[in-house]
Amino acid sequence: MNSRTQRFTMDGAVGAIEALRDEPLSDAPPKGTAVIAHPHPLFGGTMENKVVQTIARAFVQSGWVALRFNFRGVGASEGVHDDGVGETQDLLDFISAQAAQGPLALAGFSFGSYVAVRAIESLWPSWPVEKVVLVGTAASRFQVPPLPSEAHDRALVVHGEVDDTVPLAAVMDWARPQSLPVTVVPGGEHFFHGQLPLLKSLVLRHLRS
Repeated sequence: MNSRTQRFTMDGAVGAIEALRDEPLSDAPPKGTAVIAHPHPLFGGTMENKVVQTIARAFVQSGWVALRFNFRGVGASEGVHDDGVGETQDLLDFISAQAAQGPLALAGFSFGSYVAVRAIESLWPSWPVEKVVLVGTAASRFQVPPLPSEAHDRALVVHGEVDDTVPLAAVMDWARPQSLPVTVVPGGEHFFHGQLPLLKSLVLRHLRS
C-alpha cells in the first residue's frame, strides 16, 4: 500500500496467519490500531480485496495503523474455512497479539463485517472499540449479532443501494430493531465498482468526526 507496508506472519490457533501492517506516513504517534476483516474466503475473499484496501487506506490517511490478515485457509494462512466461528477466534487472537496497545478500531467487508461484529460482541464491554466500520454487511447470509448499543455512535454502516449479493433490505432488517443508521450509496453494488473513492471519503469523514 505504501512504503511502510510490512508483510508478516504470526501463530494462530490452527497455524500460521498471513498479515499486512500499514503504517501512517506521518511521524506523529498513531491514533490507534485498526483491524480490517476481509470478505468470504470461499468466494475469493482475501486481505488484498479492493474494498478492504480502500478501508485500510482511509484509516492510514487518518493516522491509524491498519492491519489486515488472511483468514484460515486463505493465501499463506493455514487451516480451513470454519463458517465464521474459527475466523472470529482468529480475529480475536490477532487483536490480542497485534493491537493490545492503545485505541482499537474494527472494520469489515461482507463476511468480514459479520466476523467483526461477532468479535465486538465478545470484546465489549471489557475492551470497547473506538471506531467501527461495516461495509456490505452479510446480513442475508449469516445471523449477524446486534452491535452493542454503546457502540452505535462509533459505528459507520455502509451499503450499496443495488447490492445483489447482500440485498439492502436484509441490512435494513438487521439495523431496524437496533435503530442503527445505515448510509446507503445510491447506485452502489456489493463491490462498489467505480465508487471506491466515495466509500473512502465516507470512512474518512467518520474517522474524523
